[in-house]
Amino acid sequence: MKKFYNNVLGGRSGSIGVIILAILLFAILPMSLDAFRLNLVGKYLTYAFVAVGLVLLWGNSGVLSLGQGIFFGLGGYCMAMFLKLEASSVENTKIQSTPGIPDFMDWNQITHLPSLWVPFKSLPFALVAVAFVPTFIAFVVGTAMFKRRVGGVYFAVITQALALILSLGIDGNQGLTGGRNGITDLRTLLGWDIRTKSAQYVLYFACCALLIGAILLSRFVLSTRMGRLLLAMKDKEDRVRFSGYDVASFKVFVFCLAAAMSGVGGALFVLQVGFISPSLVGIVPSIEMVIFAAVGGKQSLLGAVYGTLVVNAGKSLFSETFPQLWLFLMGGLFIAVVMLFPNGLAGIFDSIGSRFKKRSLIKALPKTTEVTVVELAETGGKS
Repeated sequence: MKKFYNNVLGGRSGSIGVIILAILLFAILPMSLDAFRLNLVGKYLTYAFVAVGLVLLWGNSGVLSLGQGIFFGLGGYCMAMFLKLEASSVENTKIQSTPGIPDFMDWNQITHLPSLWVPFKSLPFALVAVAFVPTFIAFVVGTAMFKRRVGGVYFAVITQALALILSLGIDGNQGLTGGRNGITDLRTLLGWDIRTKSAQYVLYFACCALLIGAILLSRFVLSTRMGRLLLAMKDKEDRVRFSGYDVASFKVFVFCLAAAMSGVGGALFVLQVGFISPSLVGIVPSIEMVIFAAVGGKQSLLGAVYGTLVVNAGKSLFSETFPQLWLFLMGGLFIAVVMLFPNGLAGIFDSIGSRFKKRSLIKALPKTTEVTVVELAETGGKS
């Protein structure tokens, strides 16, 4: 139990942070927001899965991916395919030329369900695919790149190019994927209407629970020997490689883990919003997801959640209040955070906490010692 407390919860300070986040998500926000706003927060939290994965991948392993929207979109499409097939029963589509297939297939004169779609009639298969498909793609890409020691800016550019290729591929295959419009009109999950207010509350709490689970899993990974090696790779990759460790395999693992988290976030997005489109797969959303992690603090798992909430809440507030200027205001916010708070929101809280601890320590010391401590602090510790 003590090992779980220290490794997963991060000791006293870490457990307090998780508890505060849980209280915010499970109590404060549901009690203070109406159903519409809470649904918006639920949508924001699905992006937080990607941001948490980026903290593992970028902040703690030094691997910057500008294509995490790929995995978010793949997870979303896997869930949307099941929901669309359920909504496309023969009874619901009897006015089509070919009943029993999704409407966009009928519009494109497809007369039978493509073989790619057939397995997604099963919910268990779709749930497995939500995590497995992004993980498999990440494994293929990661193995091809990291085994050849492709990293840094080159890896970031390649993942960005892959995001563009996937979005164009989805856009260009309208009969198979819904094209630019995406997969829409998603109604039920095993007969349960996901559009009702009560369903939105259930999905919100499920999203929060899974997000807390993702944070705890990430903390566990970082607390293990592998986590320490990931940090060492970030600073001195060659030294870790010369010590006999397979650096590429560690990178592939954390890349796959981040992809799986992103896929889960994409599936939850589809359940709460009711659609998926290529606009959520391309370059722009992938870069925005990196910004979420940067604003929260690229080395802070909890900061990634707060950063996601702050940025998306700012987008909604600025777009509603200043519809002509909101893009400039959001750009100014990002520039201000990068210039003034390079460690993000987590860095601000750490700075406040360290100052508070320093003052508490000084007050607890005898008066004669207090002067010495102050003098040392002012001179940088030099006597």
